[in-house]
Amino acid sequence: MDQERFVTIEEMEAATASLLENGKKVGADSWQQRVKNQTPHCGFGEAGTCCRICAMGPCRITPKSPRGICGCDVHGIVGRNFLKFTAGGAATHSDHGREIMHTLHQTKEGGNYQVKDPEKLIRIAHEWGVETEGKDIYELAHEMAEIGLMEYGKPFGVQRFLKRAPEHTQELWHKAEIEPRAIDREVATALHMTHMGCSSLPEALIRQSLRSGLSDGWGGSMMGTEFSDVMFGTPKPVDTTANIGVMEKDMVNIVVHGHDPSLSEMIVYYANDPEMIALAKSVGAKGINICGVCCTANEVAMRHGIPMAGNFLTQENVVLTGACEAIVVDVQCIFPALGPLSKCFHTKFVTTSPIARMPDSEFIRFSADNAGENAKSIVKMAVENFTNRKTDLVNIPNQVSHARVGYSLEAIVKVLDGVANSQVDTFGTTKPLLECVTSGVLRGAVAMVGCNNPKVRPDYAHIELMKKLLANDIILIVSGCSAQAAAKAGLMDPVHAKELCGAGLKRVCELANIPPVLHMGSCVDISRMMILASELSKDSGLNISQLPVVGCAPEWMSEKAVSIGNYVVATGIDTFLGVDPYVKGSSEICDLLTGEHGVKDWVEANYTVETDIEKLGDLMIERIEQKRAALGI
Repeated sequence: MDQERFVTIEEMEAATASLLENGKKVGADSWQQRVKNQTPHCGFGEAGTCCRICAMGPCRITPKSPRGICGCDVHGIVGRNFLKFTAGGAATHSDHGREIMHTLHQTKEGGNYQVKDPEKLIRIAHEWGVETEGKDIYELAHEMAEIGLMEYGKPFGVQRFLKRAPEHTQELWHKAEIEPRAIDREVATALHMTHMGCSSLPEALIRQSLRSGLSDGWGGSMMGTEFSDVMFGTPKPVDTTANIGVMEKDMVNIVVHGHDPSLSEMIVYYANDPEMIALAKSVGAKGINICGVCCTANEVAMRHGIPMAGNFLTQENVVLTGACEAIVVDVQCIFPALGPLSKCFHTKFVTTSPIARMPDSEFIRFSADNAGENAKSIVKMAVENFTNRKTDLVNIPNQVSHARVGYSLEAIVKVLDGVANSQVDTFGTTKPLLECVTSGVLRGAVAMVGCNNPKVRPDYAHIELMKKLLANDIILIVSGCSAQAAAKAGLMDPVHAKELCGAGLKRVCELANIPPVLHMGSCVDISRMMILASELSKDSGLNISQLPVVGCAPEWMSEKAVSIGNYVVATGIDTFLGVDPYVKGSSEICDLLTGEHGVKDWVEANYTVETDIEKLGDLMIERIEQKRAALGI
């Protein structure tokens, strides 16, 4: 495509419509028809007023019937549902971190997994008070893995990474009694509290929601991020491509999808094996093309420059191109629909985790012990499947955008060092960014994260909000599906995206040679954003809540997103949602989450919910300007 312009929402939808027409050739229903055939959403569920935690119900609360059969009122029911949602998300992301720690324990010289950033491992060891002198790096890695795994079930104390937060934030957590203890304990406590006959006091339920979220963001997710960097390399800026056009007509296409980089790293490695490339050429392909979907795409893009085919609601499109030899998945956000859809084409749908077993898939169990052997067999399966491709069904829309990705905290600091004045500035800090903000060159920053949701026009909220914020000199840091929405639309192109910016942000992009939308990684990497906020706080002398920074999840849909929202708010960052979080049935819960008194009294931040995307953007800009005015800048 012409790189002088951006991919529009309309062009993306036209490409999807074309793919759906391709699917109709083999009997696939159109997306529009499937949506039309759905029954209406449950109003009780959307309001959070349906309770089914025991077999006496379900109890659906109405004005005429304001209490459940046990006497629990609407506020307790809504609060319990919100906490259960949070616990599911905290368990999911933290289990991702647990698997990373188990993989770290399997690292060895010359093994399937190795330590690629020993400096970061040593730095974290010192942070945790672990002696490193005279230790082999793999001996240290195994010791750190065991200590990290104890964070999930230790009987005493709080999470080790909490010490990274500013002292003021740590004091707020302690005073509010929301410091996360062992990760699994917070999830278990949440499920215990929501059992029949336990907590129904809204304040207690929301406090535990924040605590469970913090156990994820400052516990499991943070370990998943940090120790993935140790094993696979800390991301640094790399150029790649994005959108459905990254599928290659003349190559074997293997799509990696899910969240755990342990799988995708090995698939990428063996796709570059000369033996596998030779095999691909022997069956008539020009080579092997790896591309990604969802957070796995973010993981391999920021470490290897692997193209990103799409995000959550576009995962079926890679199969619909008719050019996908295999879609290989691990855990989270995977459509069971991929199974029957793949059977309409020649695509192999390969599941690899006992946590995500699905019908109509080929299950190849993946573990640290057999990673190399099984990854090679999966790549070989895909290559041999190339000869089964039906050429008359191949339809790859010509949509590809350039993107620069991989802005870890370490990479951001290095970029800032590049624009610092060596005569007067201290290197290795966020102060150059703070100076841009205090001078007014940048008005502030928005951390935009989250999923797609079919309740919202896919990617529209992400892209339109980003454009609005960029025009108002607000820089964006993004992760997960939000990051891929930006990449597909060309907003991570350092050459052209700056043309959408206000004069101040455009100048910053030119001086630092960065895109105005900075890719920080996958969903678990929102923990990077928390560390960045903490460093900005320490370098500025301000509380996190005082910084002209807000969070936003305009199209969120999963339990993980609720956990994320809770730890972002609990860290002191006002968070804006474009989809209702199923609490509108309780005025007390709404007041606790969004009012001036409630969580804002405890952690100095709260939620704003606005489903009108134009208004949501205005509210974020207004909040940033309020923070600036309060600081006198």
